[in-house]
Amino acid sequence: MSSARANLEDKVRRFVEGMTTEQRMLVVLKRELYEGSWDEMETDLKARLEGRPYIFKLAHRIADDLERIERLREVERAWDIDLCDYVKMPL
Repeated sequence: MSSARANLEDKVRRFVEGMTTEQRMLVVLKRELYEGSWDEMETDLKARLEGRPYIFKLAHRIADDLERIERLREVERAWDIDLCDYVKMPL
């Protein structure tokens, strides 16, 4: 493994270890209910906020979850990873 890849793996490991329960749950829901798509999850949450039909009721406040999703997406984009590959079931 290259030095750069090893460094990235270490950063991801530290990030995942520091994730909150809510963040982990969102990653698991992304994988299990939304086929790995943040876009589908965000659409679902926003539909719920607007009173339109939605797929899944999350136990946490939607606005907080949308902020968490944006942070998780930023990490995935910055490191070119999918957190679903790192966060394992059960929570």
